[in-house]
Amino acid sequence: MINRAIIIVLDSFGVGETPDANEYGDVGSNTLEGIYYNSNLNIPNMKKLGLYNIQGLTIPEKEELPIGIFGKAKEQAKGKNSPVGHWEIAGFIKDKPFKTYYEGFPQELLDEISKRANIKGFICNKKGSGTDFLKQYGEESINLNMPIVYTSADSVFQIAAHEEMMPVPELYKLCKIARETIDEKGYGIGTVIARPFVGTNNENFTRTYNRKDFEAQDFGKTMLDVFVENNKKVLAIGKIEDLFTGRGITRAIHTSGNTDGINKTIEEIKNASEDLIFVNLVDFDMLYGHRNNIEGYKNALEEFDAKLPEIMDSIKENDILILTADHGNDPSTPSTDHSREYIPILVYGKNLKQNVDLGIRETYADISATVLDLFGLPKLEGKSFKENII
Repeated sequence: MINRAIIIVLDSFGVGETPDANEYGDVGSNTLEGIYYNSNLNIPNMKKLGLYNIQGLTIPEKEELPIGIFGKAKEQAKGKNSPVGHWEIAGFIKDKPFKTYYEGFPQELLDEISKRANIKGFICNKKGSGTDFLKQYGEESINLNMPIVYTSADSVFQIAAHEEMMPVPELYKLCKIARETIDEKGYGIGTVIARPFVGTNNENFTRTYNRKDFEAQDFGKTMLDVFVENNKKVLAIGKIEDLFTGRGITRAIHTSGNTDGINKTIEEIKNASEDLIFVNLVDFDMLYGHRNNIEGYKNALEEFDAKLPEIMDSIKENDILILTADHGNDPSTPSTDHSREYIPILVYGKNLKQNVDLGIRETYADISATVLDLFGLPKLEGKSFKENII
């Protein structure tokens, strides 16, 4: 009998290219192995759960008798970004991809947003790395009193503004206007992202944890909706509330990075009354994957792994703990964008089976199908692996 589910998403922690990786320019991507073979990665607790035993990995340190349940899942949705990844984990598979704008956004869109927001306009309007654009355009943005707009390989409309030039609430308001305009005019962009930054010049501008995502709302029913419809409570930690536009969530806690997110997750596991705790730890992706920072990613994994025993000890007898990801972002490749990869599935519970290989799952949605099955709730997409674990 399972009374509570805890899902922790290690944002971007992929475990190898999917068969369609060539369609996304991601052949050869493997976030876990890219870090493992380019650092002295030491994550003994995830190893004990069976991480290195996942099929297809070449890491030699297999666990003889894993204490967890392990496998990997392929993404069915068209894309490789956080919204579609999380939505698929939660049981909605987006079959129509969002639009991308590799040559920059149409000027008429930028003009319309500027008009509605009563700002002078935007600068940059290119595809690339946000941290690079801060170095190139940060001072110009302040001098002209115009925010920076840019995109990436994903369907994102990112707006960066210095917190003194444009206070965070004003930037959020601008992003809401951008979101409304994009949806009204049919530009098909997945996420509008507020990217506040601080600093005094192009050499020391840094982005802050006041980032906020404004997602498209054209996604169908998810596990979160099913929980709430059946009088169950959902706690969102990290950027989960943003990714689901607040839908199907009864309480939300925002965090300032992995350390804060891990500590708050442990606290809520011990004390929360919700039936589902859904967590996103964003630093793996935001600070390390996108910046090709192998050592930083490795250190972040080790920090989480060091806290994993406390997480596992804190769960109750009838809890299920699931560790997974939403896409890849291999810091060992030249790309600074997300990568089309399998995601790991590591499952642990004090009354669950041990050393079970779930194999290769056809969709991330098998995770929500299993959780809903364990709670006796109507399933959405995916195939439950309940019978494999209890």
